[in-house]
Amino acid sequence: MRRLRASAGRALAEVSGRALGPYQSAVIRIGFAGTWLFFLIREFPHRAELYGPDGPWSFGLAERLIASNRAFTVLMWSDAHLWFEAVYALSALASVGLLLGWRTRATSVVFMIGVLSLQNRSVFMGDGGDNVIHLMAMYLVVTRCAQVWSLDARRARRRGAATAGAAGPVLWGVLGAVFAYGAATGRFTTGWLAAFAALWVVAALWWMADRYEPRGEGRAALDVLANLLHNAGMLVIMGEVCLIYATAGWYKIQGSRWQDGTALYYPLGLDYFTPWPGLSALLASSGTLVMLLSYGTVAVQVAFPFTLFNRRLKNVLLAVMMLEHAGIAVLLGLPFFSMAMITADAVFLPTAFLLWLGGRFTALRPGRRRAGPPADGPAAPLPAQGEPEPRPSPVPR
Repeated sequence: MRRLRASAGRALAEVSGRALGPYQSAVIRIGFAGTWLFFLIREFPHRAELYGPDGPWSFGLAERLIASNRAFTVLMWSDAHLWFEAVYALSALASVGLLLGWRTRATSVVFMIGVLSLQNRSVFMGDGGDNVIHLMAMYLVVTRCAQVWSLDARRARRRGAATAGAAGPVLWGVLGAVFAYGAATGRFTTGWLAAFAALWVVAALWWMADRYEPRGEGRAALDVLANLLHNAGMLVIMGEVCLIYATAGWYKIQGSRWQDGTALYYPLGLDYFTPWPGLSALLASSGTLVMLLSYGTVAVQVAFPFTLFNRRLKNVLLAVMMLEHAGIAVLLGLPFFSMAMITADAVFLPTAFLLWLGGRFTALRPGRRRAGPPADGPAAPLPAQGEPEPRPSPVPR
């Protein structure tokens, strides 16, 4: 019994004392922000048809749907073309800020608002990759995903938390004004109003603790709360990835085309999914290869959640799934879906591999010496709008 209590105490101290998986959360932040940014840039010429006033899903139809499902989108605040352009541009800027890890706590909220606003405006324009980005945009808000590989971490190493600057409070001040306007005009549902109010209040408390009591009990309590939320968010992200693969695999098993091994053959014959017709025709001409790929896809997806307890087997299947999504991007012409899924898979990458990858990237940067400490090693705690950077942790292995 004593051993059980001691183990429980150590586990509680671990999950509340630090934010686990700093490198995994950084990859998630960079990957999803980059995926959404590249999508917005690629679709910039068609933005009005996808999410704006020129699309087949009119403003009136969107109003009727949102009135029934209570989805969140600021694009329903006005049907003016200028308002749509402003939201689209702000979504792209938030993606850049989140990608670089600049004032990450505030930019993650703006990033989430941009993603939900555009996707919920035209719900029939998305695919599986959009659904993953939709979910991860919300999960990133509660994670401390800028502990490493971010401008926030760089600022903390160079200046410390005491010189946080005015950009963070200004961002939160603007967000507070937007939240107040939404509340006063009844634009928010009760749930979203409570969520935004809680985010703003916690950010204000953190700023006051950093300014007036940086070493006090109040700041320590906020750190514990942030660590618990971060670790819970990372656990939810990992669970979400397992759920995606488990449901996809088991639904495939029930399909007759997957059972006879011919499922991959049919999309290879559709013009929409053949950016390289010659390559698709070559693959479709081999019945054995089509069967092996079809069965292999099902086997990997069903097996992956069960391999998490075996590190080596999990890493092998993880590499296979990433190669599979890379193949989907090339063969079926779904690059953003593949980018989203590869980024989601990255939450399970070993810390040692991410450290090696970061070291190779740092070595390629001009003006950087190969010797010396890692570029994103442990640093002083970051200000409220950034993320404190604890020592690197080996989770998940």
